[in-house]
Amino acid sequence: MSSITSSEAINENVEQDVKQVSWKSYLAISKTGIVMSNLITTFAGLYLAAYYTGSTLHSDPLTALLALAGSALIIAGGCALNNYIDRDIDLYMERTKERPSVSGELSGRQILTYGLSISLLGTIFLAMTTLMAAIIGLAGLVTYVVLYTMWTKRTTTLNTIVGSFAGAVPPLIGWAAIDPGLHPIAWSMFLIMFIWQPPHFLALAMRRADEYKRAGIPMLPVVAGFAMTKRQIIWYVATLIPVSLTVAHFGVVYTTVATILGVGWLALGLAGYKYKDDLKWAKQMFVYSLNYLTILFVLMVIVHMF
Repeated sequence: MSSITSSEAINENVEQDVKQVSWKSYLAISKTGIVMSNLITTFAGLYLAAYYTGSTLHSDPLTALLALAGSALIIAGGCALNNYIDRDIDLYMERTKERPSVSGELSGRQILTYGLSISLLGTIFLAMTTLMAAIIGLAGLVTYVVLYTMWTKRTTTLNTIVGSFAGAVPPLIGWAAIDPGLHPIAWSMFLIMFIWQPPHFLALAMRRADEYKRAGIPMLPVVAGFAMTKRQIIWYVATLIPVSLTVAHFGVVYTTVATILGVGWLALGLAGYKYKDDLKWAKQMFVYSLNYLTILFVLMVIVHMF
């Protein structure tokens, strides 16, 4: 009798676990918002590479599809592995404590298997375009998972810089899928994304400073305070203006819009010295950064369409 009862209990628990694990849980740990925003920059790299090599994406749609799918998978894989590694500290942060990796919807083994599997599949897809695209994608993955998540995120304020290297590779992947030689334009796109990320993430870190402190993460606002963080943000934004103009040959429209966007962001940054509410300023800087990157990279594509 007791063995039957035990079997029923086990079956009930298994059914409950299966019910809890859904595709939505896997999408949550894949951070689809991050994936989609990065695919914009990947596509920009693809499109511009095709343009400057005298071809079109229409002439080889399979390469474009494999590059975008491979990038999406390897980025999602990196995010899943990040969730796997960080599940001990995500519990202490409001924006992460409901993740399936923390709530128990997904087990550590499920997350690890999923993250490694789609990362491998993404690498294979990229290798089907060019070997260089796969190498860049894999380098970005290792930098994000090992150098950032496993090491510097928990040990130094320089974690933002290390993470920026990984976050800047999507346009390089896109370009390499068409042209593995990597034209200087590809490196300009990489540099724009690299410089853009510190002010973007430092603004987020200011908004979540208390949470990072509880989790023991040495983000700059936690270690050095808001005043130092604001100065760092402003210096990065000021640097981004000339960096964004390294591709001024894209034309008058691009140059004008890039300058206006950069100066507007810098003006908002400088206005932070008069703000009494640092968190409100940080939110505005964060939102502006998202709009800045989206507009800039979409514009890069548009100005080459006409």
